[in-house]
Amino acid sequence: DGYRNTNQVSDDYRYQDGNYEAPNDGYYRGGDEPGQEEDAQSDVTEGHDEDDEVYEGEYQGIPHPDDIKEKQKKRGPAVDDEYRDRADLMAERMEDEEQLAHQYENIIEECGHGRFQWTLFFVLGLALMADGVEVFVVGFVLPSAEKDMCLSSSNKGMLGLIVYLGMMVGAVLLGGLADKLGRKQCLIISLAINAAFAFLSSFVQGYGFFLFCRLISGLGIGGTLPIVFAYFSEFLSREKRGEHLSWLCMFWMIGGIYASAMAWSIIPHYGWGFSMGTKYHFHSWRVFVLVCALPCIASLVALKFMPESPRFLLEIGKHDEAWMILKQVHDTNMRAKGEPERVFTVSYIKTPKQVDEFIEIQSSTGTWYQRWLVRITTTLKQVWDNVLYCLTAQYRMNTLMLAVVWFTMALSYYGLIVWFPDMIRYFQDEAYESRVKIFDEEEVSHFTFNFTLENQIHRNGEYRNDKFIGMKFKEVRFEDSLFEDCYFEDVRSSETFFENCTIISTVFYNTDLYEHKFINCRLINSTFMKEKEGCHIDFEEDNDFLIYLVSFLGSLSVLPGNIISALLMDKIGRIKMIGGSMLISAVCCFFLFFGNSESAMIGWQCLFCGASIAAWNALDVITVELYPTDKRATAFGILNGLCKFGAILGNSIFSSFVGITKVVPILLASSALVGGGLLALRLPETREQVLM
Repeated sequence: DGYRNTNQVSDDYRYQDGNYEAPNDGYYRGGDEPGQEEDAQSDVTEGHDEDDEVYEGEYQGIPHPDDIKEKQKKRGPAVDDEYRDRADLMAERMEDEEQLAHQYENIIEECGHGRFQWTLFFVLGLALMADGVEVFVVGFVLPSAEKDMCLSSSNKGMLGLIVYLGMMVGAVLLGGLADKLGRKQCLIISLAINAAFAFLSSFVQGYGFFLFCRLISGLGIGGTLPIVFAYFSEFLSREKRGEHLSWLCMFWMIGGIYASAMAWSIIPHYGWGFSMGTKYHFHSWRVFVLVCALPCIASLVALKFMPESPRFLLEIGKHDEAWMILKQVHDTNMRAKGEPERVFTVSYIKTPKQVDEFIEIQSSTGTWYQRWLVRITTTLKQVWDNVLYCLTAQYRMNTLMLAVVWFTMALSYYGLIVWFPDMIRYFQDEAYESRVKIFDEEEVSHFTFNFTLENQIHRNGEYRNDKFIGMKFKEVRFEDSLFEDCYFEDVRSSETFFENCTIISTVFYNTDLYEHKFINCRLINSTFMKEKEGCHIDFEEDNDFLIYLVSFLGSLSVLPGNIISALLMDKIGRIKMIGGSMLISAVCCFFLFFGNSESAMIGWQCLFCGASIAAWNALDVITVELYPTDKRATAFGILNGLCKFGAILGNSIFSSFVGITKVVPILLASSALVGGGLLALRLPETREQVLM
């Protein structure tokens, strides 16, 4: 009958022939009252006999008034909760939750898996897709934003990490709130914050405001991952949970593909924008930022039509609302299967004993902000209590082991996915430098340069009465050279420097050859007039299409791993999936020693991403299943926040070794994966476990 063999459950709660039987103790039970079995049998037919009169409130999960009076009489002598020890109340609540877990599993099986779950699957998939997009956005816009906002190397690094910092805080905060305020409500808040600040970030011009908007945008999207998996799992039966949560993970991959495709098709089109005067510029990379907010907005709109998790509502004692939602799930699925006459047979559902309750503050008490302050501090204290609960003796070992596995996985994965593009750029730079042209002791006079000079070094040259008009310098160096009576007008430059040069009677008009580009130079009677203001973008030259292609292929390569993990998740179990995937990924890391070209690095990146995705999917599933309903999103948020901290460390550590050595990143990633994979094998298997 699907129940654990405990005396308490078997004595107080019996499930026979599809019907629930329970004692009259004042709590909601899953059993039918005497006489209801015949009514249920009658209801499954097309019509109802006039003689079968059923209390209409029964189909709304509301007890009959006569039953309520009878139960109140029976429990009259009971001791009020306020005089009972808290430990006794908690013990009673634990017993109630045990019974609810098994009854809820049977109810979900009765509701079936059909149209409702698939609708929710796509709605929550869009939210997960928005999370995947957020990870890639900053990396794609950095080359353009760097020129548009005149970013230094340190500013670029901060912009790359700030999103992970926001996601780390958002995962813990919003995940914890989801266990107190509800899955749907907190997910709406999370998506609304992300959509609003992502939209705003595309219009702000200054670096500081852009950084702030991306931080808050990351905070909002950080809450989606823990909430989405907790939310969807509570509509799935035990047999479907592992597989369909794994299918849901595919939307993160779709988010990466979407971001790569949009970057590839939008950012290079410099004309897709507008300017307002000389101060406000809306370039195509800002259009890309706007487009990346669309999955979040779509999910936000669709979520308004979805119900709250009934499992959460039962946990906080809202029986009638939960019953109506479960009936909606049942009826939606039955109509889709062509069986609209099937009746939802559950009348009463067990609700756990309520220990902590919100007490609404009267409007006459204090000022409005004092009342809100009390509500906020009370809620945050309850969230903090949930965080501490995950470290109690019952869950401490599982939490610590999961924390290590999440951290090692994030350190290796996020470190390497940043390291791969950096290594490809490094190989490109090496190849570019190998093609440099060197000119020694050249003498040029009375010549007009009106074309691009690229990847050149000019040493000991002499330039007299020459004109440089409407031209570009790209990766050009002048060393120990003489410029006399020359004229520079409307010149743009990139990575161009003058070292130890002597410049006499030369005019620079409307150029971006600023002071810092003249290193140890002597300027005699030279004039700088009307320097170019701001930063200037040359998309055709500064943006590398190969980086978009690398991210696109990396995202697409996880498709086989997603399919395999979804099909095998419930067959081989979560633990073997995590351990096996992490160990295979560690082996893939060693092959990186042979990646000495761009194509080799792209190939090994695809192999690593494809092998590691199964571990991510299994981690999401087991984290959902190891914790009870009132702590599930909190625990997931803590672990996902730790994951983002590992991502920050991985990005910082791995990128610092680009161009220096491959040994440290490869050994660090592989050893972390081996350690995490072996530790994961000690976690408890959960595929046969009902959601507590």
